[in-house]
Amino acid sequence: MGISLKTIKFIRYAVAYVFITSGLMKLISTELANGFLNLGLPYPHIMLHVIVALEIVCGMLILLNKAVKNAVIPLIAIMIAALLLTKLPSLHTGILQFAFNARLDIVMLVLLIILYNRYPK
Repeated sequence: MGISLKTIKFIRYAVAYVFITSGLMKLISTELANGFLNLGLPYPHIMLHVIVALEIVCGMLILLNKAVKNAVIPLIAIMIAALLLTKLPSLHTGILQFAFNARLDIVMLVLLIILYNRYPK
């Protein structure tokens, strides 16, 4: 039993919404941008702009149903990095706290994997 086209379309819209708004918010919210800049990444200002561009462009491609399989690959990488950099440190407070902090990132990662597996190359 596969996932219906209607469901895949809904997943695409939800994923696109999350990444487009996330990218735009990093552009307009100083607080959000500063949080990203303080993660300790090399070349943080360049990384911020690369991540913003990827989130917006890949989100638009997913929304428009264009090159979906290719568009989800960098977003999967972004979600894995987000989990490792921002959620994994909370693991020392307990598995339940980590699971709570990481819940939305994990859901987005699962939805991205569904989209990746659904679309041919």
